[in-house]
Amino acid sequence: MDDSYGQFCTVARGAEALCSRWTPLVVRELLCGSKRFNDLHRGVPRMSSSLLTQRLRHLEEIGVVQRTAVGNVWEYSLTAAGEDLRPIVMALGHWGAQWIGSRLRDDQLDAGLLMWDVRRFVQLEAFPPCPVVIQFCFRDARPGEASWWLVVEEGVADLCRDDPGRELTLVVDATVRALTEVWAGDRTPKEVIRADELRVEGGEADARRLWSWLGTSAFAETRRKRSGPRRG
Repeated sequence: MDDSYGQFCTVARGAEALCSRWTPLVVRELLCGSKRFNDLHRGVPRMSSSLLTQRLRHLEEIGVVQRTAVGNVWEYSLTAAGEDLRPIVMALGHWGAQWIGSRLRDDQLDAGLLMWDVRRFVQLEAFPPCPVVIQFCFRDARPGEASWWLVVEEGVADLCRDDPGRELTLVVDATVRALTEVWAGDRTPKEVIRADELRVEGGEADARRLWSWLGTSAFAETRRKRSGPRRG
C-alpha cells in the first residue's frame, strides 16, 4: 500500500516521513535521552518490539537516527536532522497540554510509563547527598505494576521493579490517576492528598521535599496555565 500523499509540498513529505503511527513517540523517546532498544521500548510499552524495530529502521533510512555498536549492543541517537525535531515535538506537547484538556480515560493511564517518565525527569540537583529510596505503591495498577522503587544516589536515578532491599526514605501510596494528574499539572499534590487518592509516608521533612524532588512533566506548566489558578 502506497502511503504517499502524492504532493511535492514539504508539509506532505515531512508528514510521510514522520507521522506514521508511533513514529513521533519513538522520536520523543530519543529526544528524552533513551539510547538502547529496551529503554526505548519502556517509553512505548504498548508498541510491539517488531514495530519498534521497523520504525527505528525507517528513521535511520531517512537520516533522522543513527545506530552505533557499543560492545555487544546497538545504541540509537539522533542526527542533526533528528535534533531539529526537538522544537516541533515540544511544540506538539505544549499544544496538547493547552488544548487537549479532556480528563484522561482509564485506558490512557499506565503506571509503568508514568514511572519511567518520572525517573528521567527527577530533579537530581534537589536531592540530598545521601541515598534516597522512594517506594511507589499503586492501588489500581495492572498486575505486575503495583510496586516501583526509585533509587537516587550519587547523582543517578534508577527505577526498580523489584525490591532493592534498601532502607526506605518515603512510601507513596496512590491511585495511578492521582499521581498522573499531579505529574501532568492537572491537579496539585494537596488536592489529591485531601481527596485521599494519595498518601506519603515517611519523615515529615522528606515528605515536604518530595514534590521538589520529583518535579513534573515538561508540559505541566502549560496545563496549569490553561486550567487557571489552583487553590492548594
